[in-house]
Amino acid sequence: MILNASDGIEVVATAEGAQAADVIRREQPDVVLLDIRMPDVDGLTVLRQIQTLPAPPHVAMLTTFDTDEYILTALRSGAAGFLLKDTEPEQLAHLVRTLAAGGVVMSPKASRALLRSHPGAGTPQDADTARVGLLSDRERDVLVLIAEGLSNADIGTRIHLSAGTVKDHVSSILTKLRVTSRVQAALLAERSGLLNENGDNTARDDGR
Repeated sequence: MILNASDGIEVVATAEGAQAADVIRREQPDVVLLDIRMPDVDGLTVLRQIQTLPAPPHVAMLTTFDTDEYILTALRSGAAGFLLKDTEPEQLAHLVRTLAAGGVVMSPKASRALLRSHPGAGTPQDADTARVGLLSDRERDVLVLIAEGLSNADIGTRIHLSAGTVKDHVSSILTKLRVTSRVQAALLAERSGLLNENGDNTARDDGR
């Protein structure tokens, strides 16, 4: 009811459990909100199933179950966000639009869970985080803004690049980091210490 009443958003289908993946394949929505616990098949299983689609939708978990294990498993499985069902109704439509634009949405508890999962963030620890060093300066700027949850359009506005150029940078970043989602890229940025070291560098306007 909340989303259908919002301008520019159409709820094309609802489904539970084992039906969910088939409905998503048929309807091809831009955004999917998944609960953790559903009849027959849980939301994390559905998430993994739809990540194999040629063009998977942007997915956020919308649930009452907010343990660190659930949060981290969802984000590592390809979710672009983790929200709780006590999210204010007026915020929900905005968050769905953020997802549709390629942004990341995260409840405060989910953000804290990410930080707790990597208490040593700040020093490159392994080959995964070391790949952040392969990025160009401009790609590092874009990665920091990805970690802030900005969409491609918002990133372009922030650092004065076209949406197409930002999209190219994001594609290059995911390839170089060997990840498949913006959340996974943001996690590597945090683990490598990039978010702390960059500070205000994203304000650069040198056109690179």
